[in-house]
Amino acid sequence: MYEMRDKAMTLFTANNEASILSRLFQVEDGNWSKEPAASILDIRFPAEDIQRMNDLAEKARQGLLDQKEEEELENYRHIGRLLELMKSKARS
Repeated sequence: MYEMRDKAMTLFTANNEASILSRLFQVEDGNWSKEPAASILDIRFPAEDIQRMNDLAEKARQGLLDQKEEEELENYRHIGRLLELMKSKARS
């Protein structure tokens, strides 16, 4: 029961963070010029982070992640989702 509640709270928190970020990057406000939007579209994870994500994903597929690594992988996923939200707004 607690696990289900914790998952719901995690999802709720992520949705709140995404909503806040979405409001910060409202394109329809006309506050974005082409240069900042292009800069956001150019943001990429550094090669060492991509390698780390791949290593963690492989360990996850094998069921070998410890709790710290699970949290690290979730952090990468979370930042990736937020970055995609920002890029979506920049494309608008």
